[in-house]
This record gives sequence, C-alpha cells and structure tokens, in this order.
Amino acid sequence: MQCFQAQAWQLEGPDVSLLSPDAAAERRGPTVMDGQKNQSEQNSSGTGGELHTQTPFSHASPDGTTPNYIFWRSRLIVIMEVFPVLFSLLLASSVSSQDQPYEAFLRQLHACPKECRCPPSFPHAVYCENRSLKTIPTIPPHTWYLYLQNNQIEVVSEQALRNATELRWLNLNHNKITSEGVDEGAMKAMSSLLHLYMDDNLLTTIPSPLPPPLEQLRLARNKISKIPPEVFSGMDHLSLLDLQGNKLEDDTVTEQSLKGLSGLVQLNLAKNSLKSMPGGLPLTTTQLFLDNNVIEKIPANYFKGLPKMAFLRLNNNKLVDGGVPKNVFNNSNILDLQLSHNQLTEVPRFPLTLEHLHLNHNKIKSVNGSEICPVPPSQFYDYYDESGPRLRYLRLDGNQIKPPIPRELMMCFHLLRAIVI
Repeated sequence: MQCFQAQAWQLEGPDVSLLSPDAAAERRGPTVMDGQKNQSEQNSSGTGGELHTQTPFSHASPDGTTPNYIFWRSRLIVIMEVFPVLFSLLLASSVSSQDQPYEAFLRQLHACPKECRCPPSFPHAVYCENRSLKTIPTIPPHTWYLYLQNNQIEVVSEQALRNATELRWLNLNHNKITSEGVDEGAMKAMSSLLHLYMDDNLLTTIPSPLPPPLEQLRLARNKISKIPPEVFSGMDHLSLLDLQGNKLEDDTVTEQSLKGLSGLVQLNLAKNSLKSMPGGLPLTTTQLFLDNNVIEKIPANYFKGLPKMAFLRLNNNKLVDGGVPKNVFNNSNILDLQLSHNQLTEVPRFPLTLEHLHLNHNKIKSVNGSEICPVPPSQFYDYYDESGPRLRYLRLDGNQIKPPIPRELMMCFHLLRAIVI
C-alpha cells in the first residue's frame, strides 16, 4: 500500500504523458530512475571508471531521445487498472472491521433514505437530523444508530421501523411526538435498542412496551403526568431514567410505578411538581436529582433503604430546618450533597463520607464547627487519614455568614480545600 501511495504522489499535477520528454522529466521531479541515470553518467565520466549498463527503462530510442514519458504513461495505465481493485479491497477491509459482510454493506448504502445521510465510513449510522421531516423514513435493516433530532415528526410508526431490529441508539429529541403517535409495534420492533432519546416532545405518558435491553431512557421536557403501572416491568438493564421538566406529582412516582428497575443508577426528577421525596426507589439508586420541585421535608429513615446513594441534589426546593431530621444524612454514604436555594438556617449534620456540600443561598447566619463535625472535638487529631471526615468543598455564599472561618471547622475538616462564603 505504501508503494501505491508513492506512485500516486509522483503522478500529481499535469499528465506527464502529454508533455515532451524533457518537460515531463522537469514536471515530475527527480525519480529513482533519474538518480540511477545520474549515477551512471558520473561513473562513465570518471577516470578509469567502468561504463555501467543503463537500466531497461532509460534506454535510448532509435532517434536518440529518452522516452521516459512512455514509461510513465504505461505506469499510469497500470495504476488506473489497479486502483478499482485496491479501492474495493480497502472498502472490504473497512467493512470487515465493523463485522458487516461486503454485500450487506452495499445493500445498506443503497437502502439509505434519500432524506438522510449514510457515511460509507460508518455504514451502521443514518443521519436524518435538521431536515424538517414530518415522518420517519424507512430505515435500512442493518442500522445501529439513527439520528432524527430537530425535525417536525409527530408519529413513530411501526412501518417506518419495521427493519429496526438491530437499532441500538435512537435520537428523537426536539420533535412533535405525542403519546398517541407512538405505535405499540414500533417499540416492539426495536428489540436491540439500548439508548432512547425523546427529550423535548409532547409526550404525556411513558411509551410502552419498552425494549427490554434498554439502558438509557431520556424523556426530559415533555408533558408526562403519569407512569403506567408495570411500564418498567422486566427493565433490569435500565440504568438511567431522565424525567426532568415534566408534570409528575407525588401520587405518580411510587414504588409500584418504578417496579422493575432493579438496575437503576441515575434517576432525574428535577423540575416537576413533587412535594415529598419519591418512595420505593430501587436499592441500586446512586444518583438522585430532585432540583426545582416543592419538597418541604425528608423522612427520617429515607436513606436507610438506599445504601448506594452517593449524589443527592435538592436545590431550589422549600426545605426548612424542621423538615431535615438531625441525623437523616448520617444514615447514608453520600459523597455530594446539594441543598442550595432552600430556607435552612442551620448547617445539617452529614456523614464522614461527604466530600462536597452545597448550602449556598439559604438563611444560615453562623457555622459552629464543633456542632457539625462528624467526630467529637476531643478526637480532631485522631483522624488525619482517610478514616476521618472527608469534606473537601463547602459552599456557603448567599447566606448571612461573615468571616472569619471558625477555627474548629478547619481543625475538624483537615482535607478541606475550598470554602466559598
């Protein structure tokens, strides 16, 4: 392959076969043959040097000229004949690297919808975004990634997705899809789907039945107000569920409605209408986002059933001191706790494991390092390793706290690297 590239480089520019021998030699620049010719001339002109026989490609013609252009024209013809073969081999190699037979690769390209773009370098992807489409075009059978965002699609039809049995990634963000416009058969057809994006549509309920292999479901900024019973039944692989920016209320997010999500890691319920903490969360829940709701209190034993909870966001709610039990967070392994923009007047107690605490824009007037420290003051010097308090970042700006920073605070949290007041 390197040899072929070198040949192509030598032939750049005007067709040397159309020039005179001297002009062709000048245009093409020095070549290996010219170097051999120059070396031969030097040897023949040297004293006592033996005359070297010229190479077959540089022998003189009967009229005394050196028709190198004949050689290069013949070489060009050979390259033109070989190029299609090499190109086919390259395509076959590329296709082979994606585990797709060459014949299937060609069929995939030929079946590409005229409204879309199917790059040969990525034959499993179909790009139909930003095309003002109102319907989903018929999808080729070997499509893995389908991009339909930023269109005007209203219906997800079974007919359009009848070939989508291998589809793994579907992006339908920013369309006009309604719950009534999602055919039940369309979801069944996508039996290999792993990622489904339907943010910024007009859905009022969660589409069903969902493909069992699904790992990520993003339905942010719709109009969802209900979660059908057992809609997540058998969804063991779903690890991310994004429902932020909808119209969910307390009676919607229940243990029954979330049943089946035994592998859930991240749940985003921000910007809904929740007044209390959602119940019945899977034991695997690690990240819970509840920003911009109207939550006033947290049940005392809420985190006892969530041993893997590590990231909790409750910014922009209506939490008050009485709604946050004294040791509610001590029963957890939370690493990042965000309680900004609430109505707290005191710093709540938190566990040794906590590393980031956001309490900005509350009504806190002072910080007592001895009271909020997870260990007694007499043991401050006994925890100068990872077994002690791990707080590294504390944000308190937007409150009524004034410097200086209490000495006890720094003595307790010796890993603290930043305090924002």
